[in-house]
Amino acid sequence: MKITLLLVGKTTEEYLNTGIAVYVKRIVHYLPFEIIELTVLKLKGKPTPAQQKEVEADIILKHLIKSDRIVLLDEKGKENNSAAFADFLNQQMNASIKNLFFVVGGPYGFSERIYSKAHSTISLSKMTFSHQLVRLVFAEQLYRALTILKNEPYHHE
Repeated sequence: MKITLLLVGKTTEEYLNTGIAVYVKRIVHYLPFEIIELTVLKLKGKPTPAQQKEVEADIILKHLIKSDRIVLLDEKGKENNSAAFADFLNQQMNASIKNLFFVVGGPYGFSERIYSKAHSTISLSKMTFSHQLVRLVFAEQLYRALTILKNEPYHHE
């Protein structure tokens, strides 16, 4: 199974890029992993959040095909602890999912078109994180889940 983290916008803070790179290097020892940062052009004038979400949806959907498993990282999603997230990943692997996409939307979240395509939604916390920080938190949690599945000593109960 290949995992892709699909992101609206760029990671501009170098300390976050450094941290993300550490976890990407670790993750690829377990399975194929890719981060795709989507550039979204700003609409002219003062677009509404709904208009911005629709523009982002168009760009997100260009990267997905029907057979992809789509998981949204969303504040309204299901909260898991690290072990439950590892179980979720294991279920996806056992279901022979070829491509698992985790998607981080823009500052206003996702359009209804994206919600309707998603197979599930996950929340990383009840707290709100910046979209850039979510990337690092997710990468660490993905690595943690993979070490749990391999019974490696990174995660402590």
